[in-house]
Amino acid sequence: MEQETIVAISTPAGRGGIGVVRLSGPRAREIVAPLVRLRHPLAAGQARFGELLDLSGGAKTTADPSGMTNKPYGMTNKKTGTDEAERETDPRVLDQAVVTFFAAPNSYTGEDVVEIAAHGAPVLLEYLVRQCCAGGARLAEPGEFTQRAFLAGRIDLTQAEAVNDLIGSVTLQQARVAAWQMGGALAKTVAPVKAELVDMIAEMEAGIDFAEDDIDVMAAERIAQKIAEVRAPLVALERSFAYGRVVREGFRLAIVGRPNAGKSSLFNRLVERERAIVTAAPGTTRDTVSERVSMEGIPVELIDTAGLRNREGIDEAERLGIARSREAMAEADVVLLVVDATVGISREDRAVLEQGAPGGSSVLVAWNKSDLVEEVRGSGFEGRGSASSDCAVQTISTSALTGEGIGELRAAIVEAVAGAERGVREAAMLTNLRQHQAVEQALGGLAAARLAVDAAIPHEMLLLDLYESLRGLDALTGATTSEDVLRLIFSRFCIGK
Repeated sequence: MEQETIVAISTPAGRGGIGVVRLSGPRAREIVAPLVRLRHPLAAGQARFGELLDLSGGAKTTADPSGMTNKPYGMTNKKTGTDEAERETDPRVLDQAVVTFFAAPNSYTGEDVVEIAAHGAPVLLEYLVRQCCAGGARLAEPGEFTQRAFLAGRIDLTQAEAVNDLIGSVTLQQARVAAWQMGGALAKTVAPVKAELVDMIAEMEAGIDFAEDDIDVMAAERIAQKIAEVRAPLVALERSFAYGRVVREGFRLAIVGRPNAGKSSLFNRLVERERAIVTAAPGTTRDTVSERVSMEGIPVELIDTAGLRNREGIDEAERLGIARSREAMAEADVVLLVVDATVGISREDRAVLEQGAPGGSSVLVAWNKSDLVEEVRGSGFEGRGSASSDCAVQTISTSALTGEGIGELRAAIVEAVAGAERGVREAAMLTNLRQHQAVEQALGGLAAARLAVDAAIPHEMLLLDLYESLRGLDALTGATTSEDVLRLIFSRFCIGK
């Protein structure tokens, strides 16, 4: 792969003001040279203005290693006058472009990279790619540019994953977290922990291998202390996964409750527009209505559901709507139970509170229409019903009409799924399952080593557990990641990145 030059369109599909074609590999300059007529030769780290030439009609140009065609800017033709006049009538000119050259190893991939920025006409960009392939390049696979950057040691695996996260971000907070990860926040957190673990392993290995040279064997108390020192930052990192996961992936919130409790009105308040139909008649919503919003920078899918009630004589459409409401509850990460404050807890509400959400999700209670009651106590449960005493749920007083309590409700929703770690902003955090499993492997190895210390197991066996922990840290940054895992990670990228 290192000997091949790859090419791809690096800008999104479709028409645009600018389109970029990127090449990476040892022949990048050579392949581009016949396609462009530049004012000045290519130079590392500098952009050059020029013209794209149409070579599809059989017209031939002679390229040289400088990246210029046989008739560059500034060269006068004695027969026709200035080169400006000739260029105006040159049928080979397709477009004007800016060509940038990045010399190895100071490029994104660590190889020679050339980027051609032209107008974003799909037919023009496809022409450039075809001509580059005809000149000896190969069409890049998804994520292959970033994979080459990883293999060249320009970035580690956590930074490579952050590139894809940044491309796919839909909220500013997602972009911030991805940018921190791209800057190496996670790798910088893990590096000193890994260094301490390696030092401990090296000292123990020396004590075993050179015991006859009067090198002391590390005492059990010191081993236990060092394990604790290595473990502490990893435990904090593992806890960050709750918040990092929801920032990266978002979560689902199902709004449930009795008919006419104000579910759709509250849904519209959270969406901040009239998305669901609201009328005074109970049972207006017969099907689920969903919308994606951002809460504290986290993407949330809100689902408004049909009212829950167990009455004889309801029609088939309402029965199907209730069935879909229960399906939405089972699939949601958080269930928001909306209770009419003027009526109190109903039998259906009590069933949700006492049984919990079918999928084990967190349950919040919105004590809605609070503007119509004179006083709302801290528990929120008053009126003609009450919650069971053993039901530990958070209650927020809200009014979909006036907007009272909506801010507090948003914060409670995020806390319910992200936990206390939602306050983390600039610290490193785990954002996907692969990273979490790697840290769990490292913690598992340390836990086994601690048990081995307590059981006075020989250091040779204890070292096996420490090496297991080290393998987890290596897998986190990609030092020991298998080719299959790499292929899976980079296959999720878009082509051209």
